Amino acid sequence: MTNTVLHIDASPRTEQSVTRELSAEILRQLNADTVIRRDLVEPLPAIDATWIGANFTPDADRSDDQKAILALSDELLAELEQADTIVIGAPMYNFSISTSLKTWIDLIARAGRSFRYTEAGPEGLMTGKRAIVAIATGGTPIEADYDYLTGYLKFILGFIGITDVTVIGADQVMAGLEEKMASAKTQIEALAA
Repeated sequence: MTNTVLHIDASPRTEQSVTRELSAEILRQLNADTVIRRDLVEPLPAIDATWIGANFTPDADRSDDQKAILALSDELLAELEQADTIVIGAPMYNFSISTSLKTWIDLIARAGRSFRYTEAGPEGLMTGKRAIVAIATGGTPIEADYDYLTGYLKFILGFIGITDVTVIGADQVMAGLEEKMASAKTQIEALAA
């Protein structure tokens, strides 16, 4: 059985990034057959009125321009669909997710593709997948009342059908980076158990 991992790094820092280091360590631990890499250091285009218009136009009625507008979103969704496991490096900025990760979410959370509406409410379509999220914070404890990153990521992943979510935390690194990294790496080693 092959294991395909979608590896997403959302830190704008390419050097000395805690989440990049942790997500790379998670990837080594998983020993995936195939890795799809999506580095969000290069900003994705934010959705706008033109994108929304294209998205809400039925597939059969989309113009070539509308198809081109949705091409990146379609590519991101294809990456997500191929993956068995999603590894996300998610630094906390101002108590929440980075702009680049929010934009990625906006581009993949599409009715009819990653979720659908039913009489019973929304239903995620990305089922059978696992997510491992490496979170780093400067001073905020993970799961604190003012941590708007962890709960949001668990919710939005669950919304699209990914309910098996493991959080690897290196929180409050400003109070002791080495100790926090050692704890996070112990959590990563436990993934194989």
